[in-house]
Amino acid sequence: MPELPEVETIARGLASRVTGDVIESVWLGSKPEPLKSTASEIVTTLESTRIAGVRRVGKHIVFDLENGARASSPVPRKSRQKSSKAEMPAPPSTTAQWIVHLGMTGRMLVCKPDQPVEKHTHAVARLASGRELRFVDPRRFGRLSVAHEFEATGSEPLEVGLDLFVELFRGRKTPIKSALLNQKLLRGVGNIYADESLFRAGIRPRRRAASLTRKERPRLYAAIQEVLKEAIRLGGSSVSDYVDADGEEGFFQLQHRVYGREGEPCLVCKAPIKRVVIAGRSSHYCPKCQK
Repeated sequence: MPELPEVETIARGLASRVTGDVIESVWLGSKPEPLKSTASEIVTTLESTRIAGVRRVGKHIVFDLENGARASSPVPRKSRQKSSKAEMPAPPSTTAQWIVHLGMTGRMLVCKPDQPVEKHTHAVARLASGRELRFVDPRRFGRLSVAHEFEATGSEPLEVGLDLFVELFRGRKTPIKSALLNQKLLRGVGNIYADESLFRAGIRPRRRAASLTRKERPRLYAAIQEVLKEAIRLGGSSVSDYVDADGEEGFFQLQHRVYGREGEPCLVCKAPIKRVVIAGRSSHYCPKCQK
């Protein structure tokens, strides 16, 4: 499943390509699973709106939409220079959000209309620029919805301060790996980046969250920040179906130190990497470097 760095990479790519464009029409496929909101709600909310921006919230891609598509369409440069302030249209207000959760195999692609429509395409938003936004999801775990004030649970790991981070895990008896995956605490951290962060912090995934010492808590906080920022810089990890908005793979999988490396030598101490299952999820760690 795409995690925070992958979703951030996709959202940034989409923002640079479709911000300011207008959604003229929407086509939705016949499969009901991808639709968290009703088909009529999605179509009515999206059509004739301007994409004011695209951002990530947790593991969700959020398209901020403005009404008054015609009024908010770009004005030619010469026209802007000759127009007075009184003649300029009032800035439109954000009216809704289009929320996309990619699930395990979902992709958001910006395509030319003459490009073949892939199998398992569940939504097509036709843009005024002549391009199309397509949602493709073979396994149909992704979800499309609309909202007016979308809020996700948990704290943003790249925005949370150290003090609040420490409080999130204080007194928790669950394994620290499970706590990191709890989206009600931190939103966006998933299996790959929890494993990699715990390795860099020198903490075993089965340790109780409450057992972390005063020195280990800030070390884990710093490791999460470091791993997530590095992964975003490298475009995320392509270990399955993940590609960005341009259809390109990420490169952070080349930097994995423990995830997916069971039995291989640790890059630091050469001990074989171990894998354990915690709450139904595979966890990878070094038995020597992590305590």
